[in-house]
Amino acid sequence: MTEGESQGRKNYVLDTNVLIENPQSVLKLRNGVENAIHIPGHVLMELDGLKKTTKLRHIVANVIQTLTENRDHIHFIQNAKSRSELTDSIDNRILDEIEASTIDDPILVTNDRILQLRAGLRGIKSEELRDSRPFESESQRYTGFAEDDGEIVPNCFTWRDGKPVLHAPDGEKVINYTCDVWNVRPRTVYQNLALELIMAPHVDLVSIQSEAGYGKTFLALAAALFAVQEKKQYDKIVVLKPTIEIGAKMGYLPGDVSEKMEPYMKYVFDLLVKLHRSRAANKVFLNPNDEMLRINPKKFEILPLAFVRGMNIENAFVVIDEAQNLSRTEVRAVLTRMGEGVKCVVLGDTSQVDNPYLNEANNGLNWIVRKFKGFANYAHIVLKGERSRGPITDMVLRSKL
Repeated sequence: MTEGESQGRKNYVLDTNVLIENPQSVLKLRNGVENAIHIPGHVLMELDGLKKTTKLRHIVANVIQTLTENRDHIHFIQNAKSRSELTDSIDNRILDEIEASTIDDPILVTNDRILQLRAGLRGIKSEELRDSRPFESESQRYTGFAEDDGEIVPNCFTWRDGKPVLHAPDGEKVINYTCDVWNVRPRTVYQNLALELIMAPHVDLVSIQSEAGYGKTFLALAAALFAVQEKKQYDKIVVLKPTIEIGAKMGYLPGDVSEKMEPYMKYVFDLLVKLHRSRAANKVFLNPNDEMLRINPKKFEILPLAFVRGMNIENAFVVIDEAQNLSRTEVRAVLTRMGEGVKCVVLGDTSQVDNPYLNEANNGLNWIVRKFKGFANYAHIVLKGERSRGPITDMVLRSKL
């Protein structure tokens, strides 16, 4: 019998991009033992080069782990064409290897349309991985909802009769109402559940993952105003932000810390003003009747993370913004500054990592979810849905621009 030959069995040859987009594609296409999986030697060479790329290193590691764990069930193509001239393209070398192999009726699995065309010209069948999805971090995979027949962790949600159910440590709670916090009414069920978690007295730390436009900062600030000004549960609001994009330039900006941070935190100030106009938040401003509103530092403070070292934050509602740009060490340093009487809301989007030394999996937000999931006073949720900050953003999200 020729390499991988069996009646009714399909022989799939995987391209590099399929493995990168979904490291588990090997298992899915193998379908138990029904089909045979083949990996060209030049795919391994390409993976070897990609592992040096910061943003892909963690994904390549997952691919290699999958290949290693299933090594006995994968055929690695090695033949005379595996040592083509370096001037030839990787794609051509992969096709050369497939042509020179003894695989019976091979099917190249690739999402590279040009490679599909090249394969067709050589008489090699090709298919796309239909359910291909990019690698997701822990903070994206764990949405705050337990999977069907999955583990019920503290403060996760499940669906029952079309209603979300919060599995709090002291019992279940059906969320059949809409939260109204500082005149802010959520636009989606996920925003409503985020507010539920933020306002829950037994939850000390909440992390929220979402793409831009789902209102995570707006919700956090509304909840902060509600907790500080109306409920008087905390003395002040503190917003912390990584300054990776500021770098050394911060030292050249005039003024004190708040003035130096102003250009980089303007969107937070704009949201605060929007909330103030919806419902007066007088205490967070020095003179709420002044046309030029200025923040009262005794009630509202915006700080770069570098200034948190050595601090002991107590009796405060803390918002950590853009946590995906924090390292594991930094997020640990920040969270250990939290003393008694602190509610902390961590926001971020692990698909938008700006720090050149971090990636989609190795970042502060992902580490929080990975390490704290299961604690009774921790909760996480992914905001999603079709309705966001406005009709243009809606189009972007719905069209997947």
